[in-house]
Amino acid sequence: MENKKKKLSFPTALTVLFIVLIFAAVLTAVVPAGLYSKLIYNPKSDMFEITTPDGEIEEMEPTQESLDELGVTGNLDKFLDGSISKPVAVPGTYEKVEQQPQGILKILLAPISGVYDTIDIILFIFILGGCIGVLNYMGAFNAGIAVLSKVTKGKEYILIILITVIIAAGGTTFGLAEETIALYPILVPVFLAAGYDVMVCIAAIYMGSSIGTMFPTINPFSVGNASNAAGISLAEGMGIRAVALVLGVAITLIYILRYAKKVKADPTKSICYDQYEHHMKKFGHQGEVPEFTGKMKLSLTVFGISFCVLVWGLVSQGWWFDNMTALFLACAILLAFTSGIGEKNFMDQFIGGAADLMSVALVVGVARGINIILENGMVSDTILEFFSGAIGGMNPIVFIILMMLVFIVLGFFISSSSGLAVLSVPIMAPLADTVGVSRAAIVSAYAYGLGLISFITPTGLVLASLAMVDVTYDKWLKFIMPLMGITAGFSAIMLVIQLFL
Repeated sequence: MENKKKKLSFPTALTVLFIVLIFAAVLTAVVPAGLYSKLIYNPKSDMFEITTPDGEIEEMEPTQESLDELGVTGNLDKFLDGSISKPVAVPGTYEKVEQQPQGILKILLAPISGVYDTIDIILFIFILGGCIGVLNYMGAFNAGIAVLSKVTKGKEYILIILITVIIAAGGTTFGLAEETIALYPILVPVFLAAGYDVMVCIAAIYMGSSIGTMFPTINPFSVGNASNAAGISLAEGMGIRAVALVLGVAITLIYILRYAKKVKADPTKSICYDQYEHHMKKFGHQGEVPEFTGKMKLSLTVFGISFCVLVWGLVSQGWWFDNMTALFLACAILLAFTSGIGEKNFMDQFIGGAADLMSVALVVGVARGINIILENGMVSDTILEFFSGAIGGMNPIVFIILMMLVFIVLGFFISSSSGLAVLSVPIMAPLADTVGVSRAAIVSAYAYGLGLISFITPTGLVLASLAMVDVTYDKWLKFIMPLMGITAGFSAIMLVIQLFL
């Protein structure tokens, strides 16, 4: 009997993250540790506080003269009203500090600390998973999707356009990103019923969010913080970014629709075709479609209204994950009555649904653990100092394109949009003055670079999104890399155009 060769498979999301975690720990032993002095306004003492690399805290009067003396470009009013709430790097203050290599114990502790840091997101994922588990048990999704499939028959592509455009609008205005995790279990069955694969659903949701946040118009967390840190108004550069947003969404939609059309015509063309049966068993119609009963309709209505309230809370009330979790806890309580499946059965299905998303929750925590390793190893500031010194005094066109590439690299190490803005833009903005580039162009380069790396960075949201639908990282890379290349070229062109406006 011949021995069958075991087929190699790409590692799961958690394994990929642990590999990156070890790589990050190695960097803390290889890259010299260093820090900038950090400036923050303390409203209690009504003073600026500057924390030096050696940990000493100095105070200065909260005046524009103090900012000018420090070389910090942010507007004084933005510090005083809390718009700039995170520590800002002080240009020219970088110092090497004692190396802080993150050893085996630190590596083991990092994912645990990461789970603690992201417990708000993780709890939201569990509560949401519980609600979905109950609705799946009822057959409500299958029955509802069957009705939706009849309504959209022949025009399924409209679903792709609507989802992508709506989520991109949320991304460009208020940074809609982590919240989209809630959409996968609901929309994947809809896309499968329409004849597409799970990759089309991932692309519509994730790329809608990524393109929206990459080309921000009024997003306070990214372009708002970056503009404040650069010492310019939010309006500067908004026009060209709005144009880039429209064109970027169009490019993304064309790419997704072409792939979707190919898969719909021939399912074997799907990047995920080897998982077709698995995805259909988990997310598609299972056996005979049940009758769409009154209890199903009522339960889906409760679930749908919860999402409407979620959008309202995010847009007008500034909700975060605590409010979002409370909302879906209320949804779960209502489902206990509307589902009609009995208290014990309800709890079994709710807990089972939450358990199904355990891997997603762990991915979120481990991804945060990588950031913790890099922060504790104090190498991010060193990388920033290296790049800021390497790109000074260049030709403006070369400078702005390289600046975007720099932000791509920095975005891997500092995945937080607001964190990267307040750390890097105060350092990079003065460099723009020396080569005749507007600071608004620096803000755009920051947004485009961070947006591009978000397409693939394991430290961001992509692995959690893939884990929601059981797709491995290599399949996503195969799908997204051509679009990433196209978008990178488009972004570079838009940056060059902005130089001449």
